[in-house]
Amino acid sequence: MNYKIEGIIRRNRKNFILYIILWIIATIVLIPPFVYSNFVAKAEGSFDLQIFIEKFPEALTSPFGSIGNIISLGAFGSYFNALFWFTIIYTIFFFIGCVRSAPKNEYTDIEHGSSDWSQRGEQYRILSNKKGIILAEDNYLPLDKRGNTNVLVVGRIRFW
Repeated sequence: MNYKIEGIIRRNRKNFILYIILWIIATIVLIPPFVYSNFVAKAEGSFDLQIFIEKFPEALTSPFGSIGNIISLGAFGSYFNALFWFTIIYTIFFFIGCVRSAPKNEYTDIEHGSSDWSQRGEQYRILSNKKGIILAEDNYLPLDKRGNTNVLVVGRIRFW
């Protein structure tokens, strides 16, 4: 299970930063106009959709003015309530996206068949690092080797 959490963090590192930036923008640009319009529309006791529709575009064009209007009207409770619910819903959607991007198994995104099959010169017991048939960078099949010197080449040969 640990590989899933590590995979989620590795894949979504940039998304965490983007999540925070978008949340800050939404709390400044979207939530205050919505709260101000909603608070004014409920001023007479019941919600008036006509007033909400009139006030919301005006408040959306000046979000900092909406913050000032919220302060002057004393609608802090409504603002923090809307901010709380927005944050919960936004976080739920973010974590659903993170869980869906989790690796399916332990070997997801691991390179198969790399030249890292040996470490610290171990391959030079079989291969040479100076001369012979080129297999890879700094890996040669020596010509004076006794025994089986068959080579399997995997890849493409392009003819133009």
